[in-house]
Amino acid sequence: MRKFNDSIPLKLLKARESTMAFFRPILQEVGLTEQQWRVIRALNEYEELESKQLAALCCILSPSLTGIINRLEAQDYLRRRKSPEDQRRILISLTDKSKELFKELSPRLEGRYAELSNQLGQERLELLHELLSDIIDLKP
Repeated sequence: MRKFNDSIPLKLLKARESTMAFFRPILQEVGLTEQQWRVIRALNEYEELESKQLAALCCILSPSLTGIINRLEAQDYLRRRKSPEDQRRILISLTDKSKELFKELSPRLEGRYAELSNQLGQERLELLHELLSDIIDLKP
């Protein structure tokens, strides 16, 4: 068996932690978790989603997402409404408050992304994106 530190899943976890260190302090300033920001970011792009769609997009398990949605709704960042086509379906979207927060935080987070990109280099960043996409597409 390969050495512990040579494990690809472990290296991916360490890379995630290293990457999030660029963004986490900004999110902590406004009292958001990484998962909450991921939800806000997804809804900003897709506007309105069902929780199953949101869970898949954000890579968050449904039971965890339920708690995240409840907390964000209590903070007036999300709203839920019944689908006009099917009353059993609940659609989730951002409130004006969260849209303003997104506008406020985006430039700062993009600045941190630029710093990460500068340290890694554009060519290596593009290669990383390509390799990660290849890993995501692997079939066991």
